[in-house]
Amino acid sequence: MPHFFIDGKKIETKQGKTVIEAAYENGLQIPHFCWHPELSVSGNCRMCLVEIGMPKRLPDGTPENDENGNPMVNYIPKLQIACATPVTDGMYVNTNNAKVVEAQEAVMEFLLINHPLDCPICDEAGECKLQDYAFRYSDGESRFDEMKNHKDKRQKWGPNVMFDAERCISCSRCIRYSQEIAKQDVLTFVQRGDHVTIKLFDGTQLDNPYSMNVIEICPVGALTSPDFRFKARVWDMSFNDSISFADSTGSNIKLGVRNNEILRIEPRTNPYVNRHWLTDDARLNTYEFVNKNRIVQPLIKQGSEHFPASWQDACQAVANGLSSFKPNEIMFLASAKATNEDNYAFMKLARQVVKSPNIDFLLHTDQSFNDEFFLAVADRTPNATGAIAVGINSDESNIKAKELAENIKKGYIRALVVLEEDFSHHEHIIESLDNLEFLVVLHYNHNKITQKAHVVLPASTYAEIEGTYTNKDRRVQHLSPALVTKENLRFMGMKMSRLDKFGAYNDQWTQHELRDCKQSWRIIATIANLLGTNWKFKNSEDIFDEICEKIPQFANMSYDKLLEYQGLVLGKGDNPDPKLINYESHVFKPQ
Repeated sequence: MPHFFIDGKKIETKQGKTVIEAAYENGLQIPHFCWHPELSVSGNCRMCLVEIGMPKRLPDGTPENDENGNPMVNYIPKLQIACATPVTDGMYVNTNNAKVVEAQEAVMEFLLINHPLDCPICDEAGECKLQDYAFRYSDGESRFDEMKNHKDKRQKWGPNVMFDAERCISCSRCIRYSQEIAKQDVLTFVQRGDHVTIKLFDGTQLDNPYSMNVIEICPVGALTSPDFRFKARVWDMSFNDSISFADSTGSNIKLGVRNNEILRIEPRTNPYVNRHWLTDDARLNTYEFVNKNRIVQPLIKQGSEHFPASWQDACQAVANGLSSFKPNEIMFLASAKATNEDNYAFMKLARQVVKSPNIDFLLHTDQSFNDEFFLAVADRTPNATGAIAVGINSDESNIKAKELAENIKKGYIRALVVLEEDFSHHEHIIESLDNLEFLVVLHYNHNKITQKAHVVLPASTYAEIEGTYTNKDRRVQHLSPALVTKENLRFMGMKMSRLDKFGAYNDQWTQHELRDCKQSWRIIATIANLLGTNWKFKNSEDIFDEICEKIPQFANMSYDKLLEYQGLVLGKGDNPDPKLINYESHVFKPQ
């Protein structure tokens, strides 16, 4: 492997790596706008200019040293771009000497000549590379006295992307992403010099299912989301790690929260899952249900109406109701939307406490989402693989989920417990619910099922809990709470001593209404104990530890290891995938 020197530091890297790649792999940042590890090299921003040289050699080939014994280096007179220069064995690279600093200041001066002073109203402010580089690499002065060149603003490229040509620095990231990753070649440069801009081909729009990734990789505020425009300043938000609720890919995400409300979702780099990308569906359609139409307290049905109840009364009503039926008359409907921990507790309640032979879950598939792009999959649930892995298997259930409506109508099933499942679009199942004598629903939102339920127990969403999902590739991944509820407020306080794992000191958690909901396993444990057991789980990690102890596929896993390796594959708890370098496009983003 070749070795070279960056600012005097010796670095070893693989053959064929460029200077900027080798630097990032070793924790060194070289400023750049246009380079991205998953895109082809364009080399047009010139921000990554560095000084490169090779040691002088004596006639016999040995390095020539100065009087102090240091190697003498022949530097190339012209600076080179680090993104396109391959590493050579013995190479010397300077990234911050006077010559390089002068070039960086010149590049910044050119980029800022026609750039508008939109920072006070720009959505990118606070996470903008141009803004941060202006403070870090610019001399803070401009010699340009002429009028700025104005370009078109507020151009709608597609349903989910807005373009402001004045803010664009022509890095071409959006063009290359559309061509190389999304495979929708609709963008190109037009004009010359300071009039250059990006245009859509006539009669086209940027409307692929992954279009919003161009917003994420844009280093400035030229591309913005109509869904998020002018909603909040980035420094008013906290960003918490989680896993996408959209589908079984298990994309790693960050939840942007202000005042206990999710305002946006963005990708979190994981080389083994979603790399740097996220579907538009995952960005836009997996947080509104968290913010709105929530069940805010337990409900018990009396006659045709629901009335508020205490948690104790509601759980006691469930325990009393289940006790009045034979085990084989009760169906437990688990969920591919619930965590491994919640499904495991639900399975234990059904099989070990109630001793019902009927427990299954529904699959939710939509073939319109299944295309050639690696992120889009037909399975619209985050944890179908996990539900099966923790023991909820159709083959082991006397009555299958797909046979539920038929068995209710025939009177074989008299009581039904539903865990975080919404089958409102299955009209035949909804109609059959009127034949039940007892219906219990644990859910986040009001829906057609909760309307018919005898007891409604408000469950916490994926954004309010700690737990794990198992994606389609059998990778178990950890999610942590981004929102606070009455139930997890104490949990949040305890975790504040571990800010490295559970958010930041300025998280906007407690400035909004606190919902009276609970993580499903806590509700299940309360019901189980009222039925005569003595479960002693204190937190989600206790349940996961039991899963790892009881189920061989989870052996040697732990929350700490899941966080360290960004997930572990089932059966590989003691053989994790190698940790890779995670490139973050916005290196200065508040965390």
